[in-house]
Amino acid sequence: MVQKSKPPAAANPPKRRGRPRAYEPEVALGKALDLFRRQGFAATSLDDLSEATGMNRPSLYGAFGDKRELYIKSYQRYREEARASMVEIFRQEMPVRQRLERIFASALNIYLSGETGPRGCFTVVTAASEAVGDPEIRAMVLDGLTELDKAFASCFRRAKEKGELPASADPAALAQLASATVHSIAIRSRARVSRKELEAIVKGAIDVMVGAKP
Repeated sequence: MVQKSKPPAAANPPKRRGRPRAYEPEVALGKALDLFRRQGFAATSLDDLSEATGMNRPSLYGAFGDKRELYIKSYQRYREEARASMVEIFRQEMPVRQRLERIFASALNIYLSGETGPRGCFTVVTAASEAVGDPEIRAMVLDGLTELDKAFASCFRRAKEKGELPASADPAALAQLASATVHSIAIRSRARVSRKELEAIVKGAIDVMVGAKP
C-alpha cells in the first residue's frame, strides 16, 4: 500500500492583516483635528490629511466624506472636548473668583497645547474665518459663542444671588466681557504670547469683573 504524501506546509503562512490604528475613526479624526487647528481649512490639502491620518483619499471619503465634512466633524469634536474640560467647573459650587480662575486656566491649557506650538482656539482662529462663507459653520460658531455667554451669565447670576457681586451687577454684560477675555487669550496664545503674560491679562479681567482682591 502506497502512503500518500502530505503537501508541504507553507514556509511562511499568510498573516491576518490587522486594521491599522490610523484607520480607527476616532484616532484619524483626532489627527485631522490637530492638522486643521494648526493650518486652518484652506491651507490643509487632502494630501496633508492623508499623510496625517495614514488613510488614502478613498478611505478618507468613505469614513468622513469630503474635506469640508471632515472639517465640520473635527470642529464638533473640538467643541465636545472643550465643553467636557469645563463643564464641571461651571457646575460645582465655589466662589466666583475661584470659578473664573479655573475656567480661564482650563482655556489656557487648551490654547497653549500642541507639539509644534500653541494652537489657540479652533473657533476663533479657524472656524470664524470659514463662517464668513459657510452658513453651517457660521451657525456652529454662533452656537458656540452663545453657549459660552450663557454659561458665564449663569455663573454671574449665581454669584449675584449669593451676594458676591453688587446688586447693580449685570450678569449678561459681565458674561460678554468674560467671553471676550477668552477670545483675546485665544488669539494671543496663537501669537505665542507667554503664559505668564496671558495669566496677567486674565487676572486684570477678573479684577474688573468681580473686584480686586482686598
